[in-house]
Amino acid sequence: MQLTFDSLLILSLSFFIIAVLYSSVGFGGGSSYLALLTLFFASFFVIRSIALVCNLMVVSGSTILYYKKGHFDIKKFIPFVVASIPLAYLGASFRLKEYVFFIILGIALMISAILLATQSLKEKKRKTRLTAKKYPIWVTYALGAGIGFLSGLVGIGGGIFLAPILNHMRWDFSIKIAALASFFILVNSISGIAGLVTNQMFIFPWKEGLILLAVVFIGGQIGIRISLNKLSGRGIKLLTAVLVFIVGLRVMLNNGLGLINI
Repeated sequence: MQLTFDSLLILSLSFFIIAVLYSSVGFGGGSSYLALLTLFFASFFVIRSIALVCNLMVVSGSTILYYKKGHFDIKKFIPFVVASIPLAYLGASFRLKEYVFFIILGIALMISAILLATQSLKEKKRKTRLTAKKYPIWVTYALGAGIGFLSGLVGIGGGIFLAPILNHMRWDFSIKIAALASFFILVNSISGIAGLVTNQMFIFPWKEGLILLAVVFIGGQIGIRISLNKLSGRGIKLLTAVLVFIVGLRVMLNNGLGLINI
C-alpha cells in the first residue's frame, strides 16, 4: 500500500514531533509510531517493521550523545540488556493474529501512558535529593527479560515501560535512567528486527520508510539536545502520556475489538 502525498506529509510531521518529544526524555517513540501507523497501513508486519527501524534511528543518536556526556554506567546496564535481547527476539518471532496484536498493543500503550503520567506527577511532589536504592540482581534480570519479551511482541524498544518503572523504584538519577532507556531500546530494536527478518515477517516499504527515517533522525537529534541541556521533561512526559493513552484506547477498541470505527 502506497501512501498519498497528503497522508505521507501528515505522517512525517507527526513522526517528527514524536521523535522530538520522546527523544527529549530518553525514548525512541516506538509506541506512538505504532499507534499512528495503524491509521495508515493495514499490515501489522509493515507497522512493526517501520516502528522498530525508526526507533533504532532515534536511539542510536541518543545513545552516542549520552555516552559522550558520561551518563553511561555499562556495568549497571548490562544485566538489563543481556536478559532482554533473547526475549525481545523471541517476542518478535511470535505470529500473532491481527486482532490479538492490536489488543495487546492497545493495553500496553495505555499502561505505559499511566506509568508515565504517574511518574511525572511524582516528580513534581518530590523535592528532596534522590537517593538511589539497591536491588537484588535477579530483579534487574527479571525486568530486562519481561520488558524485552513485551517489546519484541508489540514491536517497540521497551524503554517507555522500563524508564517509568525504574523511576518509581528510584533505581538511579533520571538522566542515567534516560541513558539506559536509550541503550535498552537500541539493543531490543536490533533484536526485534532480527526476529522479524529470520521469521520472514520484516516488511519495510522503502519509499515511505526512508522519508520517515530521515524525519525521525532530525527530530531525535533535536530532542536529545533539549534533554542534555537540562530542560525539564515533566510537561513533555504528561503530554506524551495523554497522547499515548488516547491512541492506545482507540487502537484496542477499533483495531482490536472492532467496537468503534474512528
